[in-house]
Amino acid sequence: MVSTPRPAAAAFLVGGLFLLTSCTGNGDRTSEPAPSETASAASSLGEPRTVTENLDAPWSVAFHDGTPLVSERDSARILELDDAGQAREVGVVRGVAPRGEGGLLGLTVHENYLYAYSTAQDGNRIQRFPITGTPGTLSLGDAETLLDGIPAGSTHNGGRIAFGPDGMLYATVGDAGNRAAAQDRESLSGKILRLTPSGDVPQDNPFPGSPVYSYGHRNPQGLAWAQDGTMYSSEFGQSTWDELNVIEPGGNYGWPEVEGMAGRDEFIDPVQQWQPAEASPSGIAIMDGTLYMANLRGARLHEIPLPEATQSVAYLTDEYGRLRDVTVAPDGSLWVMTNNTDGRGSPSEGDDRILRFDPAT
Repeated sequence: MVSTPRPAAAAFLVGGLFLLTSCTGNGDRTSEPAPSETASAASSLGEPRTVTENLDAPWSVAFHDGTPLVSERDSARILELDDAGQAREVGVVRGVAPRGEGGLLGLTVHENYLYAYSTAQDGNRIQRFPITGTPGTLSLGDAETLLDGIPAGSTHNGGRIAFGPDGMLYATVGDAGNRAAAQDRESLSGKILRLTPSGDVPQDNPFPGSPVYSYGHRNPQGLAWAQDGTMYSSEFGQSTWDELNVIEPGGNYGWPEVEGMAGRDEFIDPVQQWQPAEASPSGIAIMDGTLYMANLRGARLHEIPLPEATQSVAYLTDEYGRLRDVTVAPDGSLWVMTNNTDGRGSPSEGDDRILRFDPAT
C-alpha cells in the first residue's frame, strides 16, 4: 500500500443540522428542503491510504479468499490486486455490450464462484464463473448464466449483487427508462431480485415462482445487511429525492407514483432522503453499526448511524470526485472506489483509485 498524495481526506461538511421532512403524495418537493446531513468536525475514519490507481471506469470490488477482484465497466475486465496494489487481468467477461451506464457492473463471490452482473446486447444478465488458481495466478472458468433478458438501457440498469445472511443472491435492477414497469410485478425492471446461488427462485420468495423480492424502484444501486438482518438499499431518485430504504419482502417502494417520503399507506417510505446534488448514491456497506454510502454527483461518503438511519454525516466532500462503491474488506478496513473515468467525472492524475480506511486501533 502506498500513502495517498492527496491532502487529508476527512472533509468538513459546512452546514447545519436539518430535520427530515416529507414530500407531497405526487413526489413533488415540499416548500422546505429536507437534507439530513449534520455538520462534522472530523472523520471518525481517519485518513485514507491509496490501495491502487489508474483503474478504467471501475464499478465494484469483491474479495476471494482475501484477494480483491475489481470490475471495469467498459473494458469488461476482471482484475485482481496484489498486496502492493498492482493489478493483473484475471479475465474478460464475454458478450458485454457497454453503453451509457451499462457494461460490466456488480461483483460478488460465493463458494469459489465469482458472480457478475453485466449488460449484453439482449439485456442485463447475471452469470457466475468458477475461480481457479492462487493469488497472482487466478483465472475464471466458463460462464454459467443464471438469469438473462433483464431489461437494459443506456441508464438505470441497477447492477449491484450481493449474498444476504440467508445465503440467497440479491440483485438490484433499475427501470431501464421504462417508468411504468417498476410497478408491474411481471416485469424485472425497477426491482430487487432474490435467487438461490444456482439461479433458481427460492420457494419462500414473496411472489410464488417469481424472482421479484421488492418493487417500485427507480434505480437501486446499493445493498447491505445490518447485524440484525435488516436489509438496506440506496436508490437514485429523479430530480427531487434520492433514498435510503429498508427493504421488506414484497414491499412496494412507490416509483414512479411517488419519489421520496410520500406518507401513503400503499408505499414504503425511505428512512432517509437527500436532494440529488448532495447524493446520487451507489454502493453501500455496513461496518460496526454504521452504514456508509458512496455518492456520485454528491462526490461524498455519507456515514449513517444505525438502526435509526435518520441522520447522516458527509466525508470526503469533493476530495476525490465521484464515489461508486464502498465495501468492508476481510481485515475490517473500509474500501472506497472512485468513479471519475466513466465519462461523467473530471479525472485527475491517478484516477480511478481505491482508497482504504484502516480500522481504529
